[in-house]
Amino acid sequence: MKFSNFFTVMLTLVSTGTTLAQPAFEASPPSRVVVQDASLRRTAYEARIDEVIAWRAGENRATTNDPAKLDMATIATKLVLGVDVEQCSQRVIAIMQDPGSGPFWMFPNVCVAYLGRDLLSPKAKAAIRDTWRTTRQIRGDTENHWVMYYASLYLISELYPNEPADSWYNGRTSEENLAESRAFLIDWMNTTTTVGQGEFNPSHYIGEYAIPMLFLASWSNDPEMNQRGQMMLDWLFAELANNTLNGVLRGPNSRTDEGSVVERSNALASYFSWILFGNIPPTSGYGGWGIYFATVAKNYQVPEVIYRLATDRQEDYLQRDRARIRRRWRYSEELSPPVYKTNYLRRDYAVGSTQGGQLDPIQAHAWDLTWDEPDPRGKHSTMFSMHPLSSSVAMQMYFTAYPEPWIKGVTHEGKPSYDSPDKIVGSSPYEQVYQNLDTVIALYDIPPGTRFPHINGFFSKDLVNVTEDKSGWIFAQGGRAYLAYRPLAGYHWIPYLHYNGGWAKEKLPVGGQLLTSPHLKNGTIVQAASASEFESFDAFKVAIVALPLEFALEPVPTVKLTTLRGKKIIFTYGQAPGADGEPADYSQWKLFEGPHLNAEIGGRKLTITHGRLQRVLDFNTLTIADTVTRP
Repeated sequence: MKFSNFFTVMLTLVSTGTTLAQPAFEASPPSRVVVQDASLRRTAYEARIDEVIAWRAGENRATTNDPAKLDMATIATKLVLGVDVEQCSQRVIAIMQDPGSGPFWMFPNVCVAYLGRDLLSPKAKAAIRDTWRTTRQIRGDTENHWVMYYASLYLISELYPNEPADSWYNGRTSEENLAESRAFLIDWMNTTTTVGQGEFNPSHYIGEYAIPMLFLASWSNDPEMNQRGQMMLDWLFAELANNTLNGVLRGPNSRTDEGSVVERSNALASYFSWILFGNIPPTSGYGGWGIYFATVAKNYQVPEVIYRLATDRQEDYLQRDRARIRRRWRYSEELSPPVYKTNYLRRDYAVGSTQGGQLDPIQAHAWDLTWDEPDPRGKHSTMFSMHPLSSSVAMQMYFTAYPEPWIKGVTHEGKPSYDSPDKIVGSSPYEQVYQNLDTVIALYDIPPGTRFPHINGFFSKDLVNVTEDKSGWIFAQGGRAYLAYRPLAGYHWIPYLHYNGGWAKEKLPVGGQLLTSPHLKNGTIVQAASASEFESFDAFKVAIVALPLEFALEPVPTVKLTTLRGKKIIFTYGQAPGADGEPADYSQWKLFEGPHLNAEIGGRKLTITHGRLQRVLDFNTLTIADTVTRP
């Protein structure tokens, strides 16, 4: 082995924590050195997987004589290792006496059923099987719910083929369950590969897609479904790699939460970046649901072109993509309107946005600027503004339940901030956004009487040199990025208070402030640059103040700005934005368009490129083609 390769793999292995008692989420941040040798990458990848399995399986090792200490994730990891099998069987029997319902119960059940096929006692396996007869499973109401539901139903029906309708909770035979589940999964894949996901770029919910796809790729008896699972994993992880900054997933997000949108590395997506790419610490506890991915992760390895896309960044790049809004049931002429995403990534920071508007009603994140931190844990490395809409009409647009429980009901179901005026997650039909490279303009025209008629701008605790300039610009530095924030209307500051988790009852001070602007007609401009572009922070401030800027708030907000990159932007609320006299024509946008990901609307084919490497995922022919171009 060459010395350089040996040094690289040792550095990677140490950074995962596999040679230490300390878990990776507590250890020093991993190296960002690109591991050139594929065999060394595989060794490091398997070491990370083994670390996850050993950590979870050993969590209760001292008390394995008490089966009540074992949950399904711990049972799954012990089955992978083949340890404490008798205790696992006892605990499975006990758990199955009070089974749960719905996708988040179904896929752990399937995981243990498959891992325990040759290990669990006959009585334990019979207990698992009987739950699929006695307990009605609720499908749920969102895209990730449906994928988990049908992948689980598909695999459990394959595990128990040719069984009659009265042996299943839904009154269908094994073959009928297989047919329905297969049809849904293929339809979801076709929709995703033609017009995009409804839950695009999710910070946590990536696991709820990746885990079912890995289970399909690993366990299905049908070679076609194996291939589909493998290809969808590549599709999901290519987009993850393309939207990360040194392993940190940034916005925009169709669905996120307070923890993930503020501490950008504090999301399940970071676990996947760690386990696949090794360039970021995982979240505490390895992301929770990530444990299930680890149980069969050795059946998959991220392709080299995707690994390179995540870790080997040599130049700035601009990516324009399309996705779709989750299905609307009321108050809309379109079921799933398109979403237009812009992402501009540089070495020191990244800027991303949608066009704004009513996206997911609760957990959307329309735009942000995120800067790089050598160790992102505990850092709030982001800046953005938003309108904290709270609306029963928005709830009814996307959910089919009776309207009476909304708005208050949702705050008791894992979304505690929804009805808070100081929230920082959500979307609004009264926000419109335009991005040009590293400049973002967000305009707001909020009707009188709207609940929470103001905007919130997030200012991180980790910003330094925050300066309110007499020009109206607010300057700050995050990491190696210089930031300029221009509110278009008067404002005041309030402390940022944080719900620590979906069922938290109390807001806690975690640092940072909100710039709150109580004006119906409003706007935000953010411009970023690398510190290396200027002699000093003062030089950056001088350059920003010198930019030609005109704006008005009546009759609707409008901005004319020449950006730091020399682009002349005109943006008026309710009209098509544009730069240098060319209006943005979203109708011409592709599914993916950029130097690394490219796909046509309706094409069912994604081309992934990095340097000379190229991989084509073609769902028309269910083929994967890898090529290396000549230098």
